[in-house]
Amino acid sequence: MTTQHPVPGSSGSSSTDGGARRHGEYKVPGGKLVVADFDVADGVLTNVSLSGDFFLEPDEALLEINRALTGLPADAGAGDISAAVAAALPAGAVLFGFSADAVAVTVRRALAKATGWADHHWNIIAPSVLPTHVNVALDEVLAEEVGAGRRNPTLRFWDWEEPSVVIGSFQSVRNELDPAGVERHGISVVRRISGGGAMFMEAGNCITYSLYLPQTLVDGISFADSYGFLDAWVMAALEKMGISAFYVPLNDIATEHGKIGGAAQKRLANGGMLHHVTMSYDIDADKMVEVLRIGKEKLSDKGTRSAKKRVDPLRRQTGLARTEIVAAMMEVFAERYAATPSELTETELAAAQHRVDAKFGTPEWLHRVP
Repeated sequence: MTTQHPVPGSSGSSSTDGGARRHGEYKVPGGKLVVADFDVADGVLTNVSLSGDFFLEPDEALLEINRALTGLPADAGAGDISAAVAAALPAGAVLFGFSADAVAVTVRRALAKATGWADHHWNIIAPSVLPTHVNVALDEVLAEEVGAGRRNPTLRFWDWEEPSVVIGSFQSVRNELDPAGVERHGISVVRRISGGGAMFMEAGNCITYSLYLPQTLVDGISFADSYGFLDAWVMAALEKMGISAFYVPLNDIATEHGKIGGAAQKRLANGGMLHHVTMSYDIDADKMVEVLRIGKEKLSDKGTRSAKKRVDPLRRQTGLARTEIVAAMMEVFAERYAATPSELTETELAAAQHRVDAKFGTPEWLHRVP
């Protein structure tokens, strides 16, 4: 397999001193374009010029931002850059369409410490039917492969046959599941590596995808903002199908009619990252509430008393077949990021099966939070 590692592109040179002038760009999700140009001399930023189509008051605040960035170490972290910018802003300054964090992302991109979508060769893996345990194990395996540079950043769509519940890494089996409902409906229960809530997943009734990426793509972007940033393409795909969707903090995807999906993330020690989403296509709400324990406290901030009313399936909102929705999502992702088709390798599938045997399929993992 040929792996394309991050390349500087418009994010500037990767050298620390000398060479070409550094140039970085960052389009804030739902906001404006921020551009940073500067030199690096003796390990610090010099001749800094920030620009973009953002709004900023008062005018002199731009000069203060440039002064704050000048002299910063070229190896400064995103948090240090953001803090320096925020501290330099005059009292009452108004930033519209960008933020101190956005400036930090832009500077880090210019230094090739952070990457953009276009800095990577993206792959798409079309859905293929696999046991739910294997799908969950693949999320860990493929995120590790991307972090190690052995696989291109990849979007993978799931498919499965058995009715399943995938619970979050920190959820209690006892508190989340009704044993009678699980047994009555033959539910396969699996624990994933990411946090978040339980996903009730019947074959053909959900759309689930996983995004495996290097953490450089979200460098400087807050944990909360990274959700919308990584799913901007999904919002565009839904818009193309006539659905106006938005994020409900932290990780719910919704329309004016109700919740349609939820996202979760896991960042690995080797620099890889998993971002995955399950969206309801034609959920059986009656069966869901027989299997999951969805209490009043969980519903308290959702504006509804009934779990059944929380979820509004895509089938009703689009009138499209599930396969058509998945195809539309793949098409938008491919067009946006020049993604090319890929397949799971025998090595990856074998590694996933080994993880099932040693971890994801064991009672010890499932009941690690009883």
